[in-house]
Amino acid sequence: METEDDLIAAVQHIVKALKLKKNLTDDSRKILANLGSQLINISRVDETRNEEHEENEGFIEIEHQLDSIQDKVMNWEKDQSMIWDCGPEEAYEYLKAVDETRKLIEMLENKSPNNSNSDGSLLRRAHDVLQTAMSRLEEEFRYLLVQNRQSFEPEHMSFRSTEEDILEAGSVISSGDDSIEDVVHRESMGRTSEDYVIELVHQDVITDLKSIANVMFDSNYGRECSQVFVSVQKDALDDCLFILEVEKLSIEDVLKMEWNVLNSKIRRWMRAMKLFVRVYLASEKLLTDQIFGDLESVSSACFAESSKAAILQLLNFCEAIAIGPHQPEKLIRILDMYEVLADLIPDIAALYSHEAGSCVRVECQDIQKRLADCAKATFLEFENAVASNVSANAFPGGGVHPLTRYVMNYIRTLMDYTKTLDDVLKDQDSENALSVSPDMSPLSEDENASGSPSRSPMAKHFRSLISILETNLDGKSNLYKDESLQHLFLMNNVHYMAEKVKNSELRTVLGDEWIRKHNWKFQQHAMNYERATWSSILALLKDEGIQNPGSNSISRTILKERLQSFYLAFEEVYKSQTGWSIPDCQLRDDLRISTSLKVIQAYRTFVGRHTNHISEKHIKYTADDLEDHILDLFEGSQKSLHGGHKK
Repeated sequence: METEDDLIAAVQHIVKALKLKKNLTDDSRKILANLGSQLINISRVDETRNEEHEENEGFIEIEHQLDSIQDKVMNWEKDQSMIWDCGPEEAYEYLKAVDETRKLIEMLENKSPNNSNSDGSLLRRAHDVLQTAMSRLEEEFRYLLVQNRQSFEPEHMSFRSTEEDILEAGSVISSGDDSIEDVVHRESMGRTSEDYVIELVHQDVITDLKSIANVMFDSNYGRECSQVFVSVQKDALDDCLFILEVEKLSIEDVLKMEWNVLNSKIRRWMRAMKLFVRVYLASEKLLTDQIFGDLESVSSACFAESSKAAILQLLNFCEAIAIGPHQPEKLIRILDMYEVLADLIPDIAALYSHEAGSCVRVECQDIQKRLADCAKATFLEFENAVASNVSANAFPGGGVHPLTRYVMNYIRTLMDYTKTLDDVLKDQDSENALSVSPDMSPLSEDENASGSPSRSPMAKHFRSLISILETNLDGKSNLYKDESLQHLFLMNNVHYMAEKVKNSELRTVLGDEWIRKHNWKFQQHAMNYERATWSSILALLKDEGIQNPGSNSISRTILKERLQSFYLAFEEVYKSQTGWSIPDCQLRDDLRISTSLKVIQAYRTFVGRHTNHISEKHIKYTADDLEDHILDLFEGSQKSLHGGHKK
């Protein structure tokens, strides 16, 4: 049987054939044309009916499919259990249903805009189902992140034990005790056990987290997924800081702290900062990339957003230190913090390499500059403090003044920070500096050479600081009424400085010429001490004026008076100078030997030359006695001589 389409085609063929007949009238041709048009319209209406029938069947199929998905989604809403706890098959089926919903929505939205109200209703239903499923996926995503978080407790961490550290770097400066120097050490800056990545979330669920994230982003719910991740990881980062014992402190809190408390917190900050950046943040970045790796910009933004508050909390502590008072005892720790930050900036720049992390990169660089400015200001303040250090009374015994120990131990400790100090102390006009030291002594040819350590900014400031110290010590020496003690005091202190430089890394900075100059200085003070102490006493052992008036014969009376005056003067020196101090054993022995050579030789010569004119009962001390007594000098414990005639 012929179909309706076949009949229409046959009629059209007949009409076309008749039109070709030449004997048809115009009216006949119009009738045939109208007939042809009507037949075409009949054909189009039929096609439309067929299309509508097909569409209806398609919508019915979509509706059935949506009903099935909705049932699955709503059944899980009634269930209290988590989908991912019920096994991988259930999780896969759920994600598959959600993805099918997304595809149905795309299909409905791509239909003609003249769809019926029933079509719009179906689209709204699909959106509602998708929204419900997205809310559920948010919960599942959060649940997987939280429940599978791995504990952060690196085996090498020992933060709690550091609280009991007895000796701090500040104690070197404040106590002036040489014995402490060997105990103090810098924090390790090397990449050792810190430099590794750990699993923050159990690796078994990474694929599931990534699948959820991909479905949510494909469904235009990426913002919600990112917010869940950022929220959960912010909490995890806070927990990490808690484990590292990093407190949330305001700038005001830090500024109010006593130094011993602040010193401990700075040490903990240094360890925490290195671990946090190189271990935890590196691990956090890896986790973010594993989940959002298919979306690079999203991964960078999520990492920056989740970690920004924590890293800025650590940097804010630096800022508080940098804007605090410029106390000299803080300089070591400020330099430590500067070096930690300088060491970590490449790591931080790599972690926050995208635009989303630019604020962290900029903040790190700003804080580092503030620490550098603070370190320089603190060193300059130290110079001012040394210059303005005033004593009301002379230092007992004329030994090494605490200020001298303070300064020399300070700069010796700073030698560990040579490169850093050169960075923070450099001046804008350093290239134009004259070839003289701050005390105006010319630099040697080697020291004046380009690139020599003696030409470095640190060397310049060290020379200036020691020159300031020497000027201060000159002023302190004037507090002694005894000229001999003035020279002994300066001898002790200049010798101490020279030995500190000669026997440490300071030698490479200040140079051999500086050491030679200061060796000469303390030797001059030793000679001046001997001259001031013994010249008038030794003059009593000279032959001038011992003759009887009007003759060349020796006066026994004058000899007796000379010896008695010598003994009294010697005993007075003994009484006072046994209480004086020369702390350095070698220097003490050298000065005793030098003194003994002069005094004993003069005494032996005088007594031997006039032995026939001196009664034995007038010889109070033998040469050996005097030599023994000279060995008692400079011990720092005052004694008196009560002995009489000794054989």
